[in-house]
Amino acid sequence: MRGHAHPGPGRGAPEVLPPSLRVRLGPVAVLAALVVAVLGVLYSGHGESGTVDRWIIPPTADSVRPPWRYVALALDWLGEPLGAVLLVVAAVTGCLLLRRPRGAVLVVAVVGAAVGTATLLKHVVGRTIHGDGNLSYPSGHTAFATALAYALALLAAGRPGPGRTAGASPVLAAALGAGAAMGWAEVALSAHYPTDALGGWCTGLAVTPATAWLVDRTAGRLPGAGRRGKN
Repeated sequence: MRGHAHPGPGRGAPEVLPPSLRVRLGPVAVLAALVVAVLGVLYSGHGESGTVDRWIIPPTADSVRPPWRYVALALDWLGEPLGAVLLVVAAVTGCLLLRRPRGAVLVVAVVGAAVGTATLLKHVVGRTIHGDGNLSYPSGHTAFATALAYALALLAAGRPGPGRTAGASPVLAAALGAGAAMGWAEVALSAHYPTDALGGWCTGLAVTPATAWLVDRTAGRLPGAGRRGKN
């Protein structure tokens, strides 16, 4: 019996970062990493808002009131451990139900990489808000939201189908929208400076394509990877 056409050379499952997207999203990731690095150097060891932050909003101001404050609190909760776990579990469950185990691995790996990188950078940069014990740069909530939306958009853009092509613009739009929403919530609740949110957004943009590439490389090297999908 003839085997089905493979989604990619030597793969039994579609790549989470197809070559077409790799070429277009790679430079964006490099630029985002540079922004993270520059902001980290500029605000290293600082404990107050910078000029750019003050242009946007005073970080200690109660900038939103009901009903928008409730929206900000809800978004912030989704970035807290319990809310984040529930979102990740829902995303992984969806991937498994759609028989996309590589997608499930991508979601977990991308979220772990984004949150881990943000946490590490906080200790390296040492920027604080509302006291010495509150490390703020970059925003972990914003990095998480950006990376999760980015990963899900990659999976949606790369799902198999006749005549389907993966586009970089919808993927970046999803990451931008999620990051902007979470970043707004963090700044509105005075949990972060605006540049912290920008750093978190760029952290998600930087680590997600690299993590997706590593997931594809690792999956392609697994024993029997080239034989999957055959009858």
